[in-house]
Amino acid sequence: MGSASRPQIQNRLLAAAPFKVRKHLLARCEKVQLALGEVVCRPGEAMHHVYFPLESFVAMVAPMADGTIQVGMVGNEGMVGISLMLGVRDSSLHGLVQGSGSAWKIAAGPFRQEVDRNPGLRQVLNRYLCVLIGQLAQNTGCARFHLVEARLARWLLMARDRAHRNSFFITHEFLSDMLGVRRVGVTNAASALQAAKLIRYSRGNVTILNNRGLEAAACECYREEKLMYENALGQGA
Repeated sequence: MGSASRPQIQNRLLAAAPFKVRKHLLARCEKVQLALGEVVCRPGEAMHHVYFPLESFVAMVAPMADGTIQVGMVGNEGMVGISLMLGVRDSSLHGLVQGSGSAWKIAAGPFRQEVDRNPGLRQVLNRYLCVLIGQLAQNTGCARFHLVEARLARWLLMARDRAHRNSFFITHEFLSDMLGVRRVGVTNAASALQAAKLIRYSRGNVTILNNRGLEAAACECYREEKLMYENALGQGA
């Protein structure tokens, strides 16, 4: 299939909003390209924009005294800047673009105006906020009870879903932050998945070789997270 016939990727969160509400919001948005490694928000700093990723995805990282740990990943299923809906302008997380690509961008002020005047938009964003709270709880349990190999399989599947392809770039350092383990733990887990012929991983380049096999190797959190989203927003993964 040529690139000209490739289906256009939309933001699923916006797609869940009523048509007129979505159309009005998008009229105030600008389509931008997010670059790998770009920072879209910093802890303790005001968020000046909201982002609705399309082909891009953003790692949400929490700063800790002993380092950092990833607490979420936002792709075309969601948005970066949900706290602005609650009137909280300063970010508590570090938003780092992990997958380059397009996104809708809107300034904080106009976004707040749209939320205040459109109950339909506010309802959809409230549901998304509930999903995020559930996912944070799921991540806590995942980090406590599940093996690194199963957690790595889960996060690679999450990256695949947001990259919209089976090959993408993720460094050992990022995976270490993502899982909250030392790099040797990431190396061992990735080696096990490679030995099972589920992935190919070399110098940050990841290729998923067996999607069904990787899904079977992942912990149940991957499926639970997708089900959470579907139940709250009425869309399949």
